[in-house]
Amino acid sequence: MRWAVRMGYNHNIAFECYRPVLRIADRRVIFLTVEELNMIIDLHIPDDGSEENTALLHDRDVFLFMCLTGLRYSDVANLRRCDLIHDGMYITTVKTTDNLIINLNKYSAAILEKYAHEDFIDGKALPVTSNQKLNEHIHKLCRMAGINQSVHIVYYKGKMRNDEIKEKWELVSSQTGRKTFVCLALSLGIDRDTIMKWTGHHDYKSMDPYVDIVDNHKQKAMKLFDKLPLGDIEKNDDNPDKK
Repeated sequence: MRWAVRMGYNHNIAFECYRPVLRIADRRVIFLTVEELNMIIDLHIPDDGSEENTALLHDRDVFLFMCLTGLRYSDVANLRRCDLIHDGMYITTVKTTDNLIINLNKYSAAILEKYAHEDFIDGKALPVTSNQKLNEHIHKLCRMAGINQSVHIVYYKGKMRNDEIKEKWELVSSQTGRKTFVCLALSLGIDRDTIMKWTGHHDYKSMDPYVDIVDNHKQKAMKLFDKLPLGDIEKNDDNPDKK
């Protein structure tokens, strides 16, 4: 409509005052807990040389690497050994072209070291397959690991509300890796500014959905006050109003 006005085809600008009311449910953040990550890590996959099991082993490592670094699939797929620097990685993100230096922890470093002597095409650092195949294997790994609790999903089509109950393994994908990293980092008490430097988020608002997720850690933090060596407040009968 604005194009038609600019071109002189339309002179009625009443459409500028139109404000449709759309009912949109906030998308639920799906992430893995430390316990669920361990369920995937501890999952026994026979290293028997078969193509299927080898692919599962590789994709498990790739997915765990994403969970421990916050990298998107596109950036993991483009990670070269020459991008690795001392205790970190130099990344130019595919989606936003941001230049990021992402530090390594001992777990992500161990995954890179595992494949340090492998020869991948174009000097890639990890055995990354297509995103579609990776997602198929992530679903299978989570299902095999027993990550199957029910998750209530709400979404709208127009004004029509739709409710679905799915098992969690169905909702986990390569995108879950990045979300898991942010949620775990927040739960560890890492400040948002540091996390944003790793992930490339540009504003605090984009972090709000993750902050809401880890609000339960505020409750745990408040419990630390219980350890203060205060007197027994409940038995304090010095208040004359109680007499």
